Amino acid sequence: MTESSHPRLLRWAHSVLQPGFEGTTVPDWVRRRISEGLASVVLFGRNIRGPEQVAGLTATLYAENPDLVVAVDEEAGDVTRLEARTGASRPGNLALGTLDDIDVTEQVARDVGRELHGLGITLNYAPSADVNTNPLNPVIGVRSFGARPDVVSRHAAAWVRGLQSAGVAACAKHFPGHGDTVVDSHLGLPQVSADAGTLALTALPPFIAAMDAGVRAVMTAHLLVPAYDDRWPATLSRPVVGDLLRGELGFTGLIVTDAVEMGAVADRYGVPGAAVRAVAAGADAVCVGGGNAAEETTARLADALVNAVLDGRLPERRLAGAAGRVREFAGWAGALRRDGGTPGGTPGTSGIGLVAARRAVHIHHKPDRDTEFPLVGTPHVVELSPATTPAIDPGTPWGVAEPLKTLCPGTTSVRLGEHQLQGGDEVLDRLALRPADGRPLVVVVRNAARHGWMTRALAGLVRRRPDALVVEMGVPAGERPGAVYLATYGATRVSGIAAAEILAGRTGPS
Repeated sequence: MTESSHPRLLRWAHSVLQPGFEGTTVPDWVRRRISEGLASVVLFGRNIRGPEQVAGLTATLYAENPDLVVAVDEEAGDVTRLEARTGASRPGNLALGTLDDIDVTEQVARDVGRELHGLGITLNYAPSADVNTNPLNPVIGVRSFGARPDVVSRHAAAWVRGLQSAGVAACAKHFPGHGDTVVDSHLGLPQVSADAGTLALTALPPFIAAMDAGVRAVMTAHLLVPAYDDRWPATLSRPVVGDLLRGELGFTGLIVTDAVEMGAVADRYGVPGAAVRAVAAGADAVCVGGGNAAEETTARLADALVNAVLDGRLPERRLAGAAGRVREFAGWAGALRRDGGTPGGTPGTSGIGLVAARRAVHIHHKPDRDTEFPLVGTPHVVELSPATTPAIDPGTPWGVAEPLKTLCPGTTSVRLGEHQLQGGDEVLDRLALRPADGRPLVVVVRNAARHGWMTRALAGLVRRRPDALVVEMGVPAGERPGAVYLATYGATRVSGIAAAEILAGRTGPS
């Protein structure tokens, strides 16, 4: 098919795509595709340099179409696009769920919404409504409000209310629940083995709570759930998207796919094949462009959707229905952008992020250990740094060392990854322990229970220095090693600041 053929189908096809693009200004190809029916774009960390730049970028997009949907994946925790260069000024979901104050959760979400609204962003792929029942989950973890359906439900609903009160549409993800998995769907296909009755009690309640709170969009997950469909991943499954989400649960809003270039679906069906099957299954909008951000990808997907209609794999009425739902959503979001919401702001200026991060920190102090706490003297900080899920922008700052250097001048630090610790005990002694001779030792880990090398290194450090202070910035699991153990429930910048304040005895009001 050539792009001049079947213009109506091609316009509908453009309507259901939500592509990303490279650069901090609007490429010519995006402008051209908007004129041909493209109804949405997605911003990533690579598109963001600062508030004025983002506001200028969205203004340029709206000059092409005032009702364009501009989306972003801003969870406000470890997964941040607006603050990928600095680290998030708000704690993430697990910290909020651990704090378990729904008023604070709603305030944090409203703070996010005010900022997004001020920048001209109308759809946020948040909150995560996954119940993280598997502490070894490699892709959800601290992105979840917790391991209990009741906790996740009330905080997902609060997040939806807070965000949407500021004039930005929320998107509950990853339906029907990504919490009980051990595979990162960016890299492979996870499977959820629970039966339908168990899922109804554990995975689905937070999505129902989000719907009851008026959530405008739901994002599907790339995982196999044999209880519903033993052949197709949820995003591509008519029983999951059409029968369960639309039918049984009665969701009437916008259904968006997780990025279709992710390995869970792209490796099996190809990016165009996954896009076609997702729309056929009942999805309205296809997210793409995290890694495939060229015009060629958008052209291939648009052609694939049109060709699928022509050869009978995708009913024309389904494509038309998806395009119509996107247009309806875009009109609502455009009107709210122009007439509703609250003014934007600079990240973190409301102060709620640091207040919440401070309150979320849990401290376990073993009084029988010979350790000065808060710290006396200048510490040496050892940060054990794992590889993170592709959902997190590479290079997003995290840790305790930098804020601690501000509070305790003279603090020294080293950050070690798995490859640097292959030398075993000698490396620990040389790089980690010797610089701390006669000084307090602070060891910072991130999801230690998920990484055997990190667990072993932590055990080796604490064995040599029983007086060590340990900070876990991921999901705590198992023992609480060290003389003092702090859990921040997330690795955002403010969580690092909160932990550093406590270590230094400078805790602010909370």
